[in-house]
Amino acid sequence: MKKIIFLLFTLLTLINIQAQEAKTMTYFQNDTIKLDLDLYLPQKKSNEKTPLIIFAFGGGFSGGERTSEKDFGIFMAKNGYAVASISYSLYMKGKDFGCKGTLTEKIKAIQIGVSDMWQATSYLIENANKYNIDTSKIFISGISAGAEIGFHASFWDYKLMNLYKNNLPENFKYNGFIGGSGAIQDINLITKEKTIPMLLAHGSNDDTVPYSAGSHRSCPTNASGWLILFGSYAVYNHMNDLHKDIELITFCGGGHEFSGYLFHQGQQYVLDFVNDVLKGKKFESHIIIPSKNKVPSSGKYLFCE
Repeated sequence: MKKIIFLLFTLLTLINIQAQEAKTMTYFQNDTIKLDLDLYLPQKKSNEKTPLIIFAFGGGFSGGERTSEKDFGIFMAKNGYAVASISYSLYMKGKDFGCKGTLTEKIKAIQIGVSDMWQATSYLIENANKYNIDTSKIFISGISAGAEIGFHASFWDYKLMNLYKNNLPENFKYNGFIGGSGAIQDINLITKEKTIPMLLAHGSNDDTVPYSAGSHRSCPTNASGWLILFGSYAVYNHMNDLHKDIELITFCGGGHEFSGYLFHQGQQYVLDFVNDVLKGKKFESHIIIPSKNKVPSSGKYLFCE
């Protein structure tokens, strides 16, 4: 009897895991590139359309895999959300994305990644009925380079910066942005009219992507790859000035190793955030997490002392 119960439990577990496996599909293809996405869908069928979170992985525009956050896709799908984890063009593969790189190449890498994100968004909107997706409830998210894609896809001028055909609906806006250790080139792109709710997480001592305003990869001003970026803390202060909804999680003394926190240990923060946004709740919060390693915060931020 115990053996039968065990076998039934194992079978049900396997069925559950299989049901949570992603549907892989090609969202863009031309003569030189083929881009896929993995779509995680809730198991339970509902009469209501499903909100969607589109995710971009990290890796400096030269590496990374869309399958890296599979657990996040499964977690959100179990809680009623669709998640599309996309591949995008790794333009910097074999190139220097650091201080010895070329500024124009770094910007081009972001622009290509953003255009891929817009293309994936367009594809999912066009196929929304097939997968029961609510096109009025689409969030964007990402880690590190993927968060830079998310920032710029949310606030760049779509018609000006898109490298492909302009096929998103007129005046399209993502419902919210979830970013791990990301940054934006120009904070003035985030205007009162364009702003969307945000959930951000960042280490205060990140020397790869600046926590506040600073140089990408901490490059000196005479470096060929010198690029100023506005990170999560700068965006948090800017959003407060605009009186718009934002939640920031700061890892005091932490570095770039916390870029994936929201999609690993902090998945509940993401779930609460998207639930609150869709319920129309207003919020502003700064969650401060002391470093376990007692790394000094260089005295830059009094809340970390």
